[in-house]
Amino acid sequence: MAKFVIEGGYSLSGEITPAGAKNEALQVICATLLSEGEIEISNVPDILDVNNLIQLLINLGVSVRKVSKGTYIFCASNINLDYIETEEFAKSCTMLRGSVMLIGPLLARFGKAIIPQPGGDKIGRRRLDTHFHGLIELGAEFNYDAKGSLYRVGTKDGLQGKYMLLEEASVTGTANILMAAVLANGTTTIYNAACEPYVQQLCKMLVTMGAKIKGIGSNLLTIEGVKKLNGCKHRLLPDMIEVGSFIGMAAMTKSEITIKNVNMPDLGIIPSAFKKIGVDLEIKGDDIVVHGSTPMVIDKFIDGGILTISDAPWPGLTPDLLSVFLVVAVMAEGSVLIHQKMFESRLFFVDKLIDMGAQIILCDPHRATVIGLGKNGKLRGAKMSSPDIRAGIALLIAALSAEGTSTISNIDQIDRGYEQIDERLKALGAHISRVG
Repeated sequence: MAKFVIEGGYSLSGEITPAGAKNEALQVICATLLSEGEIEISNVPDILDVNNLIQLLINLGVSVRKVSKGTYIFCASNINLDYIETEEFAKSCTMLRGSVMLIGPLLARFGKAIIPQPGGDKIGRRRLDTHFHGLIELGAEFNYDAKGSLYRVGTKDGLQGKYMLLEEASVTGTANILMAAVLANGTTTIYNAACEPYVQQLCKMLVTMGAKIKGIGSNLLTIEGVKKLNGCKHRLLPDMIEVGSFIGMAAMTKSEITIKNVNMPDLGIIPSAFKKIGVDLEIKGDDIVVHGSTPMVIDKFIDGGILTISDAPWPGLTPDLLSVFLVVAVMAEGSVLIHQKMFESRLFFVDKLIDMGAQIILCDPHRATVIGLGKNGKLRGAKMSSPDIRAGIALLIAALSAEGTSTISNIDQIDRGYEQIDERLKALGAHISRVG
């Protein structure tokens, strides 16, 4: 099993460009099943989750051609629907949470789908109720196969457009329902829809393919179903989670780093949230320059109360960066409450930071209070294991800033979301090696 060995305590310098957005890639690649035409997608990140999804589509019969680095042409004109009945399909789905977004396209175009329990991060319960209820509203019928531990989904009379109010603004749930609705009969209205940039990008791609969608960028989407979708060309946004991770990395290692081509309009409040915990960053056009040598001092609320950093549906702060905010606060002066509202197990990695010398009180599964070590504080190297993608990158950031040598195992979790992270960090001067 591969692991990272990191010699910490070195400042980094130079420029780094974020890869294409993982979460967007999973959505738009699933959407290629909606058309028989050729769909070209560029800026695709070379990461495990995306590569596994592409292989899953190839096994389904999708023709996939790699045109150049990060650019693929998909053509789903000759699908082998029998493949979804195989044990191999079920096993592949259980290794990849993004596989849940195959349901909507398969159901819309072929009238049937099978859903094994999807895999992914071990970060607490991640309900599929929004997906299921939304598709049921459109006319899908779910039958549980206890023997195979999977759901079989189909329709009697095709999918019919309908008004629905989602009980939660689920990103993947919205994407799944949206992909089913574009080929449904009649008009579908989705209220309390997620409106993250990734969902907006999916909507724009579908419109280019011939879908009729109104309200893009809002939480009220109106979809008029069409009979057929065509091919298109689509480019992924830069990954906002990588951007935030690199900001945190520069701050923790007291480094001067320029993050190139970040697509500022789609970062939302990420830059301002980092400023609240004392990170000195400068916006230069579409680049972010982090001045990590500036001592970090955590803001307080106007009444003098301890600052709270919490996640929320867009345009709130993305939950995927809460782990990074927590680890950066460890080296700042002051205190902050990190409140992870949307997932119940994402803060359980803090024991590893405490072993490194961090002062953190885990209040409950959702909240942790960080008492910053300040400008003279230091972490020490440790042996760790990455429990999920985002905690993994947070531990890597901590290791880069710590004195001594750290070892991080289970790095497949990090590779699922960060393209060749060790090689890209070496280019900035990091002392990191992949072993095994």
